[in-house]
Amino acid sequence: MASKAIYSVIAVVGIVAASGAAYWYQNKPKGPTEITAAGAGSSPAVGSASGARGAGAGGPGGPAGVEVAKVEVTKLQDDAQAVGSMRSRQNVMLRPEVAGRVLTMGFTDGSRVRKGEVLVQLDDVLQRAEVRQSEASMSIARANLKRNQELVAQNFVAQRVLDESAAALQVTEAQVALSCARWERMRMLAPFDGTAGIRNINIGDYVKDGADLVNIEDLSSMYVDFKLPERFQGKLRQGQQVEMQLDAMPGRQFKARIEAIDPQIDANGRSISVRAVLPNTGGEPLIQRAPSSAAAGATASAARGTPGQGKPAGAAGSRVAAKPKPPAPAAATVAAPKVDADAVTNTCTPYSTASRLAATQSAGSAATAKPTGAGGAGGAAAGGGGGPLRPGMFARVTTVFNIKDNSLTVPEEAIVPQGGRQFVIKVVQQTEEQAKVILEAAKVAAAAASAAGGVAPPPTPPLTGFVDGKRLVSQRTEVKIGIRRPGRVELTEGVAEGDTVVIAGQQRLQRDFSPVRIVDLGRLPGGAPGAQATQAPATGASNAVPSTGLTASASR
Repeated sequence: MASKAIYSVIAVVGIVAASGAAYWYQNKPKGPTEITAAGAGSSPAVGSASGARGAGAGGPGGPAGVEVAKVEVTKLQDDAQAVGSMRSRQNVMLRPEVAGRVLTMGFTDGSRVRKGEVLVQLDDVLQRAEVRQSEASMSIARANLKRNQELVAQNFVAQRVLDESAAALQVTEAQVALSCARWERMRMLAPFDGTAGIRNINIGDYVKDGADLVNIEDLSSMYVDFKLPERFQGKLRQGQQVEMQLDAMPGRQFKARIEAIDPQIDANGRSISVRAVLPNTGGEPLIQRAPSSAAAGATASAARGTPGQGKPAGAAGSRVAAKPKPPAPAAATVAAPKVDADAVTNTCTPYSTASRLAATQSAGSAATAKPTGAGGAGGAAAGGGGGPLRPGMFARVTTVFNIKDNSLTVPEEAIVPQGGRQFVIKVVQQTEEQAKVILEAAKVAAAAASAAGGVAPPPTPPLTGFVDGKRLVSQRTEVKIGIRRPGRVELTEGVAEGDTVVIAGQQRLQRDFSPVRIVDLGRLPGGAPGAQATQAPATGASNAVPSTGLTASASR
C-alpha cells in the first residue's frame, strides 16, 4: 500500500512540473522585431519584449502587434480544373451479325484501312446458293409477266392473270433482295477511314453473331471528355479554350476547343459533361528553351524520335543506312479477299453495302475534311491516321473562362469570415483629432444606450500611441471574394490597390480603430538584418499607411 501511495505522489509532482514548464514556455519573452511609430530620424526598436513595450509601443492595453500585406494588382485566369479521358474521333468494334467461319481477312494488326474495304469475309457458300435460287425464280416470274402481257394484248387471257404475274415478279424481286442481304452479312466492311486494332480471330475460326473481331479507330483528331460541377453551367460556351496536360507526355501542353456541352446535368454527381476536340499532334512544350549546345540538340532530336539527325556523315552513318530492313510479314496468314465478279455479285450489287458506302463516300470525305473546333482538327488526316495521342489517355483539363489583367488580390490569410460574410482588417492612419471625435461619439452612444436600458457598445480605445499626432489603427471592411488561387484571393469590392490589410493577429483586434503596431518578422532578434522597413508616419493623406512602412509585408 505504501508503494502505491509513493507512486501516486510522484505522478502528481510530475504533472505539476510539466504544467509549470509548459506555462513558462508559452509566456517566456519573445523576440520579434517591432516597427514603432517613431519620428523621421528614429530607428526600429529591436530586442526583447520589454524593450518593445516602451512609450507608445504597447504595454498593457497598448497597440496590438500584427503582420500586414498590401493589396496587389495581378493577372488572374478564371478557369476550372477537371480530369478527362481521350477518345478517338470515330471508333467502332467490328462484330458479325450472323454466325459463320472466317474465310479471309483483308487487314493486318495496326494497319490503315479505307472506307468500304472488306476486312473480314465469312464463308458464304449457302448464301450464294440462295441468291442463285432467288435469281432463277425472278427470271421465271419476269418471263411469265412478259408472256401474259402479250396474251392480254391479244385478249387470250383476262387482266387478272397479268396482275397476278406482276405481283409474283415483285415477290421474287423481294426474295432476291433478301438473299442478297443475307449474303452481304457474311462480309464486314470498314465503315470509315481509320486504323485497325489487334484482331481477336484467325482464319478458320468459327465466330458467333456479336463476337468482337477487331476495333477500328479514326485518329485524325481526338476528343477529350470531362465533367465540371453544375455551378459552371453559366460560364461554359462552345468554342472556349481548353488547356490539357497528359501524364503519358510530361512537359507538353495541348490546346483544345469545346465542341459540345451535354444539355442534361448528371443527377448523381450534379455535373455537366463536356467534350472538346483537338488535333492529334505532339502539343507544345511548357517551357520554350533554345538548345545551348550540340549535345542539347542531339537530346532534343532523340526526344522527337528522329535518330540519326545531327550525326556526321561517315562510315558509321553509311553502316546505319545500309542496315537491312526487317522482312515484311508474310501474307499467307491473312489472305486478301478475291474480287468476285460472278452473277451473284452482279445481282446483289444494287443491294450491297459497298454500293451504299460508295454513294456516301464523297459526303463523308467532305465532312472529314471540314474543320471541327481546334483549327481544323477534323481534317488533319483524311486517311484516318494520327499523331501520338491515343484513346484512353488520362488528361488533366483546365477550362479557361476569362482572363483578368487587373485583379486585386490579397493573401488568403487576410480573409476573416463572420456570419456568412467576408471581411478584411485594414491598417489606416488616424490623427489625434479624429480619435477624439470617435471617442466623443462613442461616449454619446454609450450614454444613450444606458438611458434606454440597452447594451452599451464596447469601449473605444484610449487616446494613446500617437507619434507626431498620428497612429496606426485597424478598420474592419466587408469585401466580396472573386477567384481563389493557392495562397491568393481576388477581392472585387471593399479594397483598392495599395491598401494594407492584416494577415496575422486579427484575433487581437476585436473592435474598429484599435491601435496596432506592425511586426516585421523579417528582422531577426539582436539586430540581424532582415527586411529593412520603417514606419514613419506620412504627412499626406490621413487614411493611408505610408508605403515605406510596408516593405516588411512585401518581403514576406
